[in-house]
Amino acid sequence: MRRRTGAVCLLLCCLLMLMPIAAAAGGDSSIVFHANENHEDKIALTFDDGPHPRYTPQILAILRKYGVHATFFVIGQNVEYYPELIGQILADGHEIGNHTYDHGRMSTQTSAQIKEEILRTESAIYELSDYRTKLLRPPEGMLNEQVIAAAGELDYRVILWNIDTRDWDHTPSDEIAAHILHEVKSGDIILMHDYIGRESPTPAALEIVIPALIEAGYRFVGISELLGSK
Repeated sequence: MRRRTGAVCLLLCCLLMLMPIAAAAGGDSSIVFHANENHEDKIALTFDDGPHPRYTPQILAILRKYGVHATFFVIGQNVEYYPELIGQILADGHEIGNHTYDHGRMSTQTSAQIKEEILRTESAIYELSDYRTKLLRPPEGMLNEQVIAAAGELDYRVILWNIDTRDWDHTPSDEIAAHILHEVKSGDIILMHDYIGRESPTPAALEIVIPALIEAGYRFVGISELLGSK
C-alpha cells in the first residue's frame, strides 16, 4: 500500500480545517460529522489505515486492558492482507468503519470510482465477518460534493474528526497525549492510526491518555453510539 508523506498530509489536513464543510463540499452536509457534543462525557477514539499486523494487536490489547471501545476505519486491501484481525476487532466489541479500498484520494475520483472504493471495502469486511458498516472516512478527510452524494446514496455517514493527534507524522507520544488532554471535550472524535510506517507513537500515547481521561470522567464509545448521543 502506498503511504502518504507527512508534508502532503499536513497540508491537506490544514486546508480541511480552514475550509467549512458546506463551502468545501456542497451537497448534503447533514451526513458529515466532525463531533457530536453531548452531556454524557462521551468521546470517540478512531484508528485509520489498518489493520496492521503489529500495531493493531498492540492497540487492541491496550483498549482491552482499560475496557474501552473504539472505531477502526479499515482499508480494504489491508483487510484482505490481515483478515484475522477483523475478527479480533469485532470480538473485542469495537466498531469498524470504511476507509476505502486502497486509500486513494476520493475528491479526485468520479462518482462511480468513489462507490466502487466504498463497496469493494464493504464487501471485503462483510465476507469475513457478516458485518456491514455504514460509516465512511475519506482518506485524509478530503471531501467534495460527489463524495458526499455518493456516500448518501449508499446510506453512509461521513465521519471526520476534531482532534488530530498527528501520530502519522511520528509526533512523540507525550506530545500527542498533552495535545489530547488539553483539547478534549465531550463529543469529540479523536483521530489516530493503527497503521504507521516505522515506529508508531500511538500505543505509548494511549497508555497515557486513556487512564487520564477515564479518571476525568470521560466515556469511550464507538462512533454509532456517539452520534446517538445528545
